[in-house]
Amino acid sequence: MISINDVSKWYGTQRVLSGCSATISEGEVVVVCGPSGSGKSTLIKTLNGLESIQSGRIIAAGCDLADPKTDLNALRSKVGMVFQHFELFPHLTVEENILLPQVKVLKRSRSDARERANTLLRRVGLSQVAMKQPSQLSGGQQQRVAIARALAMDPVVMLFDEPTSALDPEMVNEVLDVMTELARRGMTMICVTHEMAFARKVASRVLFMDQGCILEDGATEAFFSHSKTDRARKFLSQLAH
Repeated sequence: MISINDVSKWYGTQRVLSGCSATISEGEVVVVCGPSGSGKSTLIKTLNGLESIQSGRIIAAGCDLADPKTDLNALRSKVGMVFQHFELFPHLTVEENILLPQVKVLKRSRSDARERANTLLRRVGLSQVAMKQPSQLSGGQQQRVAIARALAMDPVVMLFDEPTSALDPEMVNEVLDVMTELARRGMTMICVTHEMAFARKVASRVLFMDQGCILEDGATEAFFSHSKTDRARKFLSQLAH
């Protein structure tokens, strides 16, 4: 589903990704973790072209991101993304936030897009808020709307960039519950998160990053039980405390 081959990226003279390689297969749930500033969010944003790379190659959902002919809007409908800060249109209702990208990008009729929006709002437990503005919702509700909006594009892969880090603690579980249900339904997912209990419960694999490098790529239980690197063991020890 996604192939990352020797990917590197710089911001000016600062190298933020260094020779990153990984392959994500259909149906896998992969958690990307590591200390702040390790390159996790940058890496995940390269997977649908939100961040460019200077060397290496990324194939996502059959599209070569280095090919100038690649339609990035079409790619982003197949490789959906949920951000840290929701990114909802504040002047639109919840329903319109989910309806609009379907009409603009997928060229669905408004009636079909509305039906899809309402189906997904029911799925994330928010059918009662369709006519509300985002400002009338809690952070957890806004993030669930953002997930519904991404799903409305019928993606084959979902990317999550620290989706719970901006939430109050009591709102975290309602978002993680939706993500867990997505995983159970077989959605291919790549999640940048510090929620290690969620990672251990849901992920099939863990990528551990530090200083722009993928230091570990392995099965979830193996990572938590006997990490291969001192850096990963130190990271997990600090989280445990």
